[in-house]
Amino acid sequence: MQAQKTKDMPFGWALFCIAFLLCSMIASVLWLDIPVHINLLTSIAVTLGVAWLNGKPWKELAAAIEYGGQILVTPTIIMMLIGCLIASWIAGGTVPMIIYWGLKMINPSYFLFTACLICAICALSIGSSWSTAGTVGVALVGIGAGLGINPAMTAGAIISGSYLGDKMSPMSDTTNLAPAVAEADLFDHIKSMMYTTGPAFVISLIIYWVLGMRYTADGIDSEQVANTLAAIEQNFDMNILLLLPPVIVIVMAVLKCPSIPTLLISTLAASLLAMIFQGQSLAAMATILDEGFSIDSGFADFDTLMSRGGLQSMLWTAALGMLGMLYGAIMEKTGLLSSFLEHMKPLVKNTGTLITTVIFSNAILLAATASQTLAIVVGGRMYVTEFKKKDLLPQVLSRTLEDSGTIISPLIPWSLCGVYMTGTLGVPTLSYLPYSFLCWLCPIIAIIYGFTGKFVWKTGEHPSQRTYHDHDEEAAAQPA
Repeated sequence: MQAQKTKDMPFGWALFCIAFLLCSMIASVLWLDIPVHINLLTSIAVTLGVAWLNGKPWKELAAAIEYGGQILVTPTIIMMLIGCLIASWIAGGTVPMIIYWGLKMINPSYFLFTACLICAICALSIGSSWSTAGTVGVALVGIGAGLGINPAMTAGAIISGSYLGDKMSPMSDTTNLAPAVAEADLFDHIKSMMYTTGPAFVISLIIYWVLGMRYTADGIDSEQVANTLAAIEQNFDMNILLLLPPVIVIVMAVLKCPSIPTLLISTLAASLLAMIFQGQSLAAMATILDEGFSIDSGFADFDTLMSRGGLQSMLWTAALGMLGMLYGAIMEKTGLLSSFLEHMKPLVKNTGTLITTVIFSNAILLAATASQTLAIVVGGRMYVTEFKKKDLLPQVLSRTLEDSGTIISPLIPWSLCGVYMTGTLGVPTLSYLPYSFLCWLCPIIAIIYGFTGKFVWKTGEHPSQRTYHDHDEEAAAQPA
């Protein structure tokens, strides 16, 4: 019955809802300066009105809203915990110590290259772009500021490195989700992504190297660096134990511990370090975890850099993510989204147009739902039959889902990933977008492969642990 309702929703209304969201968002960001939360709330109201006009009862619409809320619970908790984590790592001295040694050791000419590489290694280890940006990324923002690097470039390098790991790590949720949706083997999927992500990452590193050449040691504001180093020395007691919180995150990620307990334990460890080494009381530490860390060192730039984090700092981001997810859930459950995607299928005449359509569909899904999970799941299931018809290996679809649904997500200003990166790194999405080279090189390379036929394999053309024929045979063997 639900499938029938989905098909009955008019395409024109679906197109209207998505066009209203995109046009109002673009106009708001570029010209009208309307708060994005209000814009999303208006889009939700318009979509509910459209669904009601097309015969959807309020009971069904309320169920869609509840569905969106259920999906959002875990990401919201993680966002709030990362806010606490950032505050505790700063209060405990972990972030200041990383900044201190970074300013002493990193040459500004190689900073962007190094930042991208460090974030890639960290994200590969723990499988999370959010945790990487919220910890190592925050420290790198501080180092970049001290070296006089453009903050948008720094954020772009951090995001490129973080999303390489998020995309390629077998511990990442999207790396496991995409092959599951596409019916591919996990390690076939990871090997397949090397052909798009590998070249994109190498090109990105080269660009960051070239961009970094404009920054030299001679151009550093030595007085600002000296003031930053002095402020850290005067306000924080540094020792090797301050590296315990990031070590905990890496070890627990390698052991495949869930994100929430990992973040909680690392936050607790950093809080204890703050009380033992930095002189924070229990009550003061509780306030820091809630409201964020703040300091008055007498050096304004350093105080601005260190005064961040806390659960409250993530509420703006969480509220925006909630509204975006609710909009996406309403679009999905009322059938407006599937109605729109059904009209995309006639575009898939050949492999090149098929891959291009998947990428553009997922970009639209990201804009419409604010969720990379929904983009990967809905986009994948919509096109899996078309990949089967063309006898393509399932890892081609799973790779394409990640080359769009995962990698484009931080470039959408109102998506969960976009608002998180902006809130964490302190740089607007549209500012870091041009410098997040990996995030727009991957889809471009995927489209080029689609039209040239390079690294787009059909059954029997590439070693694979799983094909669509295997999946169909397994399904047929299941008892009715």
